[in-house]
Amino acid sequence: MIQPSVELEPPNWEITAAALPCDCVGDLVTVRVKRDWLAECAWYRKYKLDASQGNKEKLDKTIKQGIDKCVGPDCPVVTKYRDKLIEEELGKT
Repeated sequence: MIQPSVELEPPNWEITAAALPCDCVGDLVTVRVKRDWLAECAWYRKYKLDASQGNKEKLDKTIKQGIDKCVGPDCPVVTKYRDKLIEEELGKT
């Protein structure tokens, strides 16, 4: 999970999510941001994290390629979405 670099006030919502295009995996990914501003990618958790933990699930070629290209917790798609929400909620740039 990606955490903001400064302490922020919590937003007026509990959790939000959006499906965003990710060029690294070549698909839409669901990015979730929680009330404590922790952000995570559901695609990363489902595929790359599981693969790194030894899950032997049979995956198609496209997903295997995406796993190799996925940047994981430092993903700019996740960071940009969280930062956009911070700007909207707190009026910061």
